[in-house]
Amino acid sequence: MRFILSAVIALLALPVAAGAQTLDRIKSTGEIRLGFRTDAAPLSYQADNRPQGYTPIVCFALAPLIGEQLGLTDINVIFEPVDTKNRFEKVANGEIDLLCGASTITLARREIVDFSEPVYVDGTAVALRRDAPETLSGLSGQKIGVRSGTTTAEALENTLSREGLEAQIVSFSNHPDGMTALENDEIQAYFADQSILMDMVLNSENQDKLKIFEGILTVEKHGLAMARGDSDFRLAVDRALSELYANGSMAQAFRQAIPDAEPGAAIEAMYLLAPTLP
Repeated sequence: MRFILSAVIALLALPVAAGAQTLDRIKSTGEIRLGFRTDAAPLSYQADNRPQGYTPIVCFALAPLIGEQLGLTDINVIFEPVDTKNRFEKVANGEIDLLCGASTITLARREIVDFSEPVYVDGTAVALRRDAPETLSGLSGQKIGVRSGTTTAEALENTLSREGLEAQIVSFSNHPDGMTALENDEIQAYFADQSILMDMVLNSENQDKLKIFEGILTVEKHGLAMARGDSDFRLAVDRALSELYANGSMAQAFRQAIPDAEPGAAIEAMYLLAPTLP
């Protein structure tokens, strides 16, 4: 399924060199292909048959700025859904130009794809029933859940090993199944990105029976993934992101996607550390 939106850009834009293959293709076709996760609310998800969430909002604002750099007066923005299993493969093989999902920047992933400057800071957190222990040590010997194929799963195993805790890890193919298992007492805790847990708890019919540990177990910087070795395209993306940071669009995207939350210290620091415009 493909979602096509149009973005009109300024007519007086000055073109820049487009020597790399991604920029050449975008300029010749007049379109940019953006991948988005359908199941990582509030950062990236599908609702009303459309891409929704923080990173799709950011990428839709970013697309015309890239077109502007290429001297295009109009650019088609094509959103294509991806999942945790195929998202980086689709970037690496050129099916999508930019991955606009909840994607943590890691060295292992940078062996496959490249990343933009950070666009969000998240971290591993844990949701529990309200009557559960207030410490991680209280989960020793219990069944705890996590989504398979994520950096959260890696972080959970590392945390248990570091703390010397024994627990039975139950893997789930998606977050709703994990939360359902928690609500039904099939597991005693569910680990995921803090943003995802907050959204699921707030929208749960059993919200009054659930809680989220204060603080996070890891600090994870998210970026927009793109093909490796295309430095011109990465520069174009980072230049556009710098403009969005400077004009307040990044903060506006946060407020629009996560209206019930306030940016934490890590998010505020990200705004300050964004690349400076010339």
